[in-house]
Amino acid sequence: MVLSENDKTVTITNKMVLNKVQKNTVLYDKTGEQHYDIISAFIKSIRGSDPNAAVYWLARMIEGGEDLKFIARRLLILASEDIGNANPTAMVIANNTFQAVSAVGYPESRIILSQCVIYLATSPKSNASYLAIKEAQKLVKKTGDLSVPLPIRNAPTKLMKELGYGKEYQYAHDYQGNFVSQEFLPKEIEGTTFYNPGNNAKENSFKIYLKGLWKDKYDY
Repeated sequence: MVLSENDKTVTITNKMVLNKVQKNTVLYDKTGEQHYDIISAFIKSIRGSDPNAAVYWLARMIEGGEDLKFIARRLLILASEDIGNANPTAMVIANNTFQAVSAVGYPESRIILSQCVIYLATSPKSNASYLAIKEAQKLVKKTGDLSVPLPIRNAPTKLMKELGYGKEYQYAHDYQGNFVSQEFLPKEIEGTTFYNPGNNAKENSFKIYLKGLWKDKYDY
């Protein structure tokens, strides 16, 4: 800050810097730290079920000139990662939003994004699918290429059938309730649980269904 016309000394204090950093502005650096901070706040607001904060950060990005398709792509990822099967329709809504934003463009697309953001923020949350694939990949990296059990191998040739490929496979639709208890995992990891249903209405119904089928096998 210039103190006077004759005094060219610039005095910078911690308070001045803090005020400058916190100053309310629509300036938005799409390639800098602010870009990542705001998209982080946006995602965390939706994950935290706060539609008001989510819409605010959406507005900040829109006013800052953020690519609307980028925002829509992030919503599509969030719909699976943070909502998942707690509300499977969230993925449909997010995908339709991406398609609509791609077709419509600004300024009308801001309304579509707002609708989607509010829907996702007010949806029940579950990261069970994210955790399931994360754990499965970790085990694959640890155990390598385990053999596919013979009963569930493909058997397109006579030789393969003679070697036992597909032998003793039990076709689920031939059994009551379209289910028969059989093993689908490699022998070395039989009974391993990757999917643990989240504590929400939809996945609680999954848990009851799976418990009824598999009894104590997967500890549902």
